[in-house]
Amino acid sequence: MTSKIFPTAQDAENAFYEALERADLEGMMAVWAEDDDIVCVHPGGARLTGQDQVRESWARIFSAAMRARVHITSQVAISGMMIAVHSVHENFTVEGDSRPRPAVLATNVYLRTAAGWRMIVHHGSPAPGEPEKPSPRGGAPKILH
Repeated sequence: MTSKIFPTAQDAENAFYEALERADLEGMMAVWAEDDDIVCVHPGGARLTGQDQVRESWARIFSAAMRARVHITSQVAISGMMIAVHSVHENFTVEGDSRPRPAVLATNVYLRTAAGWRMIVHHGSPAPGEPEKPSPRGGAPKILH
């Protein structure tokens, strides 16, 4: 059992992204609940469940030589006494690579446990491109409903 205590869901979220940037497997797993009911979905990946699958996936990601920086934007946080859901845009840059990266839409779910707040779900999906702007047409827009 990890000795790290996260007093708020936001503290757990901050630790999650700090561990991600440092490629720190132990720091990453300290954020997760020590439970086989945890779920992780990386963008374009399969659903992973339980400590073993989640740990193995982060170990593979962190073994790559690339160092990523992530800037979180557009956070929407919904909190209750025992559970918190955060929806964020993850904006990545990779050290030494100036190519733009598409944002990732992530949903992070935290559970308040006896050992503080812990992540129980991380689901990342590629963000869709910018929505097309409507073509200018004469007159008022048509309302369908």
